[in-house]
Amino acid sequence: MSEAGVIHDIGYQRYEGPKLGRGALFGSLYVHGIRASFGLGRSAKAKIFPWLVAGIGLLIAVIDAGVKAKANITLFDYYQFDETMGILVVFFVAIIAPALVSRDLRAGVLPLYFSRPVRASDYVMAKVAALISAVWLLLGVPQLIMFLGAAFTTKTGMKGVWHEAGNLLPGWGYSVLWAVLFSAIGLLIASVTGKQAFAAGGIVALFVVTTPIVGVLSILPSETSRNLAGLASPETLVGGISTWLRNKPNAGIDIGSFGPIYGIEFVCLVAALLLLLLARYRKVASL
Repeated sequence: MSEAGVIHDIGYQRYEGPKLGRGALFGSLYVHGIRASFGLGRSAKAKIFPWLVAGIGLLIAVIDAGVKAKANITLFDYYQFDETMGILVVFFVAIIAPALVSRDLRAGVLPLYFSRPVRASDYVMAKVAALISAVWLLLGVPQLIMFLGAAFTTKTGMKGVWHEAGNLLPGWGYSVLWAVLFSAIGLLIASVTGKQAFAAGGIVALFVVTTPIVGVLSILPSETSRNLAGLASPETLVGGISTWLRNKPNAGIDIGSFGPIYGIEFVCLVAALLLLLLARYRKVASL
């Protein structure tokens, strides 16, 4: 007696709709990254820290706007707000960067991503853009509240509003510098391990270790050493660029005439971090 195979029709059909390309996949990764940065679509536990940091930033901005409205006193400008939030930004990146990339490494889903039209460069740029956007929103939204508070309490009409807008836009640009550098550092470190705790500890450790180096260099007898001390830490590097671009020697770290050196290091450092991150994921994609 011969056995015959039986084909069962279980209702599967070929997909005949529109096929989205790399652009749509990049957009999906980017939007998912921003949502994950603030815990949207995740558990309540994942929302606590990012929204706590965001709440602190908003509270600081509201207090500044209130004091300016009542007493016409500015507690800090837009640049100083970023520097005030500096330590919180470090911890925000330390928590969020591993959530964006370490989880994928641990779950082993990268081969699934790269089996589609997504390239390693698409994945890297989507994650970088998402974290940069999240950090910028963390800083930029409170700055907008500070602007609105100043604009509605100005006593010089539209002239005062335009003057305040002229201060806000460079402040937003300064926030972009913080977001770009810190995000690139955080994602590169997080891409090394699938364990989020190790990645977060490594990110915080980098900032903790580099800060004393700046302190040591800044007390050396050589004036050149003191002026270049800020190059040793991400926070002081960005602060040095602010001092250079604003041409205010007393606004932050003393950089002397080495402002262009700070700008060159920033560009080279960010480029190197992104290239290393891309090389890391191209290696993963080839496995």
